[in-house]
Amino acid sequence: MNEKFDFGPDSSGNTVYIRRVELASLPDEVREQVEGAEALYAVHGVDGERLALVKDRSMAFMLARQNELEPVSVH
Repeated sequence: MNEKFDFGPDSSGNTVYIRRVELASLPDEVREQVEGAEALYAVHGVDGERLALVKDRSMAFMLARQNELEPVSVH
């Protein structure tokens, strides 16, 4: 997990939003890849675009910080 990810050309102040996503709201091909999980956590840009899906909340925050982004929790 030390690899940087290119989130795109517009970082808009480097803020990203982290929110819980219920598995039932995701496509079948995504649900098939995450056995035993009830939810995933999404990293969203300021424009609402989903940038990443990860297995737990702490990983979402770590991913954002490793890419020099400022994570904010959304409920």
